[in-house]
Amino acid sequence: MRTSPALRAAALAATVTVLLPLTGCSGGGGQGTAGRSEDSPRAAETGAAATPGGLTSQKLKWTPCPAPSQAQGGGSSPSPLPGGAVWECSFMDAPLDYAAPDDDTIELALVRAKAMNARERIGSLIFNFGGPGASGVATLPAFGTEYDKLRTRYDLVSFDPRGVGRSAGVECEDDEQLDARYEGDGTPDDPAEEKEFTEDTKTYVAACEKNSAKQLPFVGTTNAARDMDLMRQVLGDEKLYYFGISYGTELGGVYAHLFPENVGRAVLDAVVDPAEDAEQSSLGQAKGFQLALDNFAKDCAGRGDACKLPGSTAEEVEQGVAALLDRLEKKPLPGIGSRKLTQTQATTGIASALYSKETWPLLEQGVDEADGGDGALLLALADSLNGRSEDGHYNNSAAANTAINCADSKERFTLEQTKEKLPVFRDASPVFGDYLGWGLMACTGWPVTGAWDTPDVSAEGAAPVLVIGNTGDPATPYAGAKVMAEELGEGVGVEMTYKGQGHGAYNSGNACVQKAVGGYLLDGKVPAAGTVCG
Repeated sequence: MRTSPALRAAALAATVTVLLPLTGCSGGGGQGTAGRSEDSPRAAETGAAATPGGLTSQKLKWTPCPAPSQAQGGGSSPSPLPGGAVWECSFMDAPLDYAAPDDDTIELALVRAKAMNARERIGSLIFNFGGPGASGVATLPAFGTEYDKLRTRYDLVSFDPRGVGRSAGVECEDDEQLDARYEGDGTPDDPAEEKEFTEDTKTYVAACEKNSAKQLPFVGTTNAARDMDLMRQVLGDEKLYYFGISYGTELGGVYAHLFPENVGRAVLDAVVDPAEDAEQSSLGQAKGFQLALDNFAKDCAGRGDACKLPGSTAEEVEQGVAALLDRLEKKPLPGIGSRKLTQTQATTGIASALYSKETWPLLEQGVDEADGGDGALLLALADSLNGRSEDGHYNNSAAANTAINCADSKERFTLEQTKEKLPVFRDASPVFGDYLGWGLMACTGWPVTGAWDTPDVSAEGAAPVLVIGNTGDPATPYAGAKVMAEELGEGVGVEMTYKGQGHGAYNSGNACVQKAVGGYLLDGKVPAAGTVCG
């Protein structure tokens, strides 16, 4: 998902959904250079030079995966898959700057699980789980069994995009500074709070520049797409086989634009609207999360006395949530240890739980407990979205999210411009409007100029790309799927609809969606445009 900087790094449990977003070969498949990135007719668009042959022909050394690093989220080494398949990890060298590919290189972290049926193996299916900022190396093993059907004929592969995790990860503030930042007021109401908010933004941007100045100009989506084409070559595939979720759909669209002749079979799930700029995207998310909250409230009220929250109608349930947030503005609640649940943290926690219908019970419980004076659960949900582990360490997803968003988007908002736009955001969502409206300033003062207003995803001549929209998606509203399919071009974008709740479609478990995706990726059967699953 392209999560706005205000929402920070995506909630892995939701998308994978994949976001809750590997490979073929060190030892299998040739290291050929078919479809070399420098041969693309669109290579000149970004000023890229020919990628050195030593990089396109490099051989990867695969070893059992270690435990994820702190930047990837920590935890233990990934468990073997059913049948004993072991997750393997490696590093691929890529140019830091594709305009000067003979200069400095960076290492990109990869993970894979080999295909079950080597004789019928198609190639490597590369996943991106969104964010931007999600570690594919940590995410894919966490949800690997969700893709067992696809592993029958593909090596499952994912990676930490540049700036993320172990791939030259962007660093900004430390754990203590981030705790203070997230406890701060993200929706200032008076001049003193506005000054504190803007100073906090300046401090954060300065920390990113101080600690990661070398990476910041090169972490944008165009370079990540070039990395994927280099990866395709190193893995020995003639074409790219791809599964992108959330922001991963934008990355997939940019790849298809740059390398249409190299697209094999590609699925885009939980689709980012490529025609929306940063402001429009944030406003769309305000509407999307409000819709998800409406649906949650209807479900809760519809269960009558079984719902823990006060109110006999959806409107009354939402009024109770809003009243809780108003109280937290004046007086934070006890949270976890010495940490308090503030209004901003509670809003983050509510947003986190709306990523998936499966976490609605946690939202209901968290709001109920907070009404009773205990803010621990809502704070834990906020920690999940902010990338904070129970031991108090943060992964680098938030830093990477900001760096990639700001490298891509040209938009930079002043305090005055942001305040002018707040009424529209409040109209879109009484609960999330201010929260997302103030997030427009995340790139203010950023030391790198953004690349575009909106990305070009036109891909004339590419193979069909399956584009799946979810009618109840809070983070990437449903309308974006239609726009993506249209902008990919006639005969390329194939739109499909899932009538459901939560972020994404494939990992909802819906049999219709999984059958369509499996039929396409495994057997090349493109679903009819306009197919609806529900």
